[in-house]
Amino acid sequence: MARAPLEQLKGEAVALANQLGSLSTQTRAASAGQIGSAKRRRAGTGEDFWEYRRYKHEDGAQRIDWRRSAKGTRLYVRETELETARTYLFWVDPSEGFAFNSKDGLPEKADRALVLSMALAGALSRAGERCGVLGGGRSAVSGARAISRVGEDMRELPADSVFPRPPREHASAIICSDFYAPIEEWRARLQPLAAKCREGLLVQVCDPLEVAFPFEGRTRFARPGESQNRIVGKAESIREGYLKRFAERRVAMTALAAGLGWRFMSHETTEEVRIALNRMAHAFQIAGVAA
Repeated sequence: MARAPLEQLKGEAVALANQLGSLSTQTRAASAGQIGSAKRRRAGTGEDFWEYRRYKHEDGAQRIDWRRSAKGTRLYVRETELETARTYLFWVDPSEGFAFNSKDGLPEKADRALVLSMALAGALSRAGERCGVLGGGRSAVSGARAISRVGEDMRELPADSVFPRPPREHASAIICSDFYAPIEEWRARLQPLAAKCREGLLVQVCDPLEVAFPFEGRTRFARPGESQNRIVGKAESIREGYLKRFAERRVAMTALAAGLGWRFMSHETTEEVRIALNRMAHAFQIAGVAA
């Protein structure tokens, strides 16, 4: 199937990121890393004022705030608020089966997942967080480059690529797929990743046809990118069993995510994309700040 132009998806992502605004994150200590602009509500290395404290001999004379000290007889040091940058790594399933839409006018699942990933990366990067692609060829970045970096590196992943290895450094992971592969296969993929990514989110993106299973009569079923197919004489006869298995898969993925200390959410491509983006932000306990 023909993929939507990356520049088009980037434009959608920029507009969504602008609606969401810049973001500040509530960070676990294990996630803190390099200097950035996520506020940590304690004194440390940063740019914004935090508090004045009494001068100590080990501080050095260059740290004295002479304006504050001139108001009395004691010397004071100006403390700034600790700022650290987190790394967010995104992965959108590159398989041909995920590049699917059931009719014209609906986005492909992979394209919707990429827009959500770029939009969240754009909002996070405004706050100084670093964003990149899990298994991508370039390092994570912050600032205006993040949206393009995530989109370009994601599109570079070949359709037959294996699931990427965990990153060398600790990060937070956002994994987008339909998660139709066997549950044990996903467990084997995600457990090593969770060892490095203590926070993670699984985003299941589905086409409405997959959710409702509206088929009736003689129907040929085939998964995009695969040669095998199956003809069912009365498709409606398997609807109940299909819907049961579909629901069971969501329950299983939710349990798998919980076992890793992660979260799971699902999104249909007919649903409003802004709502899905807000849910993704909320999953990481991210608070929006007016742009």
